[in-house]
Amino acid sequence: MQVSQKKVGVLLSYLAQIIHILSGILYTPIMLRLLGQSEYGLYQLVASVVSYLNVLSLGFGSSYMRFYSQIKKQGDEDKVAEFNGMYLTIFLIIAVICLLCGGVLIGNIELVFGGGLTAQEYPKARILLALMVFNLALTFPGGAIDSFITAHEQFIFQRTLKILQNLFNPFLTLPLLLMGYGSIAMVLVTTVLTVSKIASSIWFCRKKLKIRLCFHGFKLSLLKEMWIFTFFICINMVADQINWNVDKVLLGRFSGTIAVAIYGIGSQLNTMYMQMSTIISNVFIPQVNRIVADSNDNRLLTELLTKVGRVQFLVLTLISCGFVFLGREFIYLWAGDAYEQSYAITLLLIFPATIPLAQNVVLEIMRAKNMHKVRSVMYFAMAIANVIISIPLIQLWGGEGAALGTAIVLILGDCVFMNIYYHKRVGLNMIYYWEQILRFIPAFLVIIICEIIVTHGLRMDSVILFLVHGIIYMLVFGIAMWFLGLNQTEKELIRGPLRKIGHILKITRKIT
Repeated sequence: MQVSQKKVGVLLSYLAQIIHILSGILYTPIMLRLLGQSEYGLYQLVASVVSYLNVLSLGFGSSYMRFYSQIKKQGDEDKVAEFNGMYLTIFLIIAVICLLCGGVLIGNIELVFGGGLTAQEYPKARILLALMVFNLALTFPGGAIDSFITAHEQFIFQRTLKILQNLFNPFLTLPLLLMGYGSIAMVLVTTVLTVSKIASSIWFCRKKLKIRLCFHGFKLSLLKEMWIFTFFICINMVADQINWNVDKVLLGRFSGTIAVAIYGIGSQLNTMYMQMSTIISNVFIPQVNRIVADSNDNRLLTELLTKVGRVQFLVLTLISCGFVFLGREFIYLWAGDAYEQSYAITLLLIFPATIPLAQNVVLEIMRAKNMHKVRSVMYFAMAIANVIISIPLIQLWGGEGAALGTAIVLILGDCVFMNIYYHKRVGLNMIYYWEQILRFIPAFLVIIICEIIVTHGLRMDSVILFLVHGIIYMLVFGIAMWFLGLNQTEKELIRGPLRKIGHILKITRKIT
């Protein structure tokens, strides 16, 4: 059952992400034209400011699986119920604090945005800020409920909700945009869907999983232990928020909302890219915690990292390499020539991020081992360096300079330093990991050579030719990887579903 939940959960996660990407591809161009560059930039800028309130969770969201696994192993269901109640209470308190902080931001909005906004933009910014803060406050207890479902490995239900959310968002938002309600309608729809998702999750926890919550008998010693564990995760979260949102805030102050809009397209594509990497690793969080709790076997953890990392690397490079050869035309056809700079911005964001994104499982391993402190401190140092580097680069090259600053700190910190730390301190065999990753090189050489030939021979000045090039790229990538990149285990992961599809088709033919 658990294996089935994992496999189907991964497939549904990819389906949800594909729907999210496709809806974004179809919906975003219409949204950009209906909003205009200035209002879209305003929406992105306000969203970046509100995202900093995510740090109020103090990293507690990442602690649940570790402590749940330890308490569950004791076999005392009363203790599990007490832990669940305490965990939800923490996030309800955080939600209230979020609303209070939002009120402070709204009251000091001119100070927050400086001279980056016009007098006409401030009233709408206030409304957007209020709605986004309310929506974020809801996600704190909602995230706690999601943790309960994840602990029971009920991935199918979670991913199905995500699919429905991705489907309904553009279909509900677009009519409101056409009626002239603008960016405010976008946030209202998101809030309604958030409430619906939380209500569905509560019903599932109560009726299907029979999860018990006990709101008394909280142990301060456990809360203290959780805080010690999550303190460095909190530092990591602050660093992440700075690294991925400071560029838009700085651009808003130094360059205005149009520069934020151009950067926002690259940032949106980078966010989709990052989400693709977490789909597989998220379903292995319970397994990582079990291995660490039972044996703490570094050999098993290295094998799991390598197995998952190769698949993640394959998916990420399929996207990133494709963007190198098709990205410029994609942005032109999708967003318009006003967003031409978004191509370079996207490349500067996604390529340095590929290595750490393929290693997402390591983060869960370090948290399970309670060895995430150094990573958190390093990320905080990277965030400070990003701000220092990005300010002069923004003044020189605008959005591209902002992305370059982020790229530099990611390469030095996440790609170089952290891989050395994983090998030397965490105990993972990163030499073995990289030996397995580098086996993809022959396939990549074939892909690059073929794509250079195709790019020079095919002018992509229409949607049809762009799609033809995309199909050619997918075929070249698939064939090269099958014969030169994939190992037998990975090939079997593909053969298995294909056999089932073939079997279903045979049965269908017999029936008809």
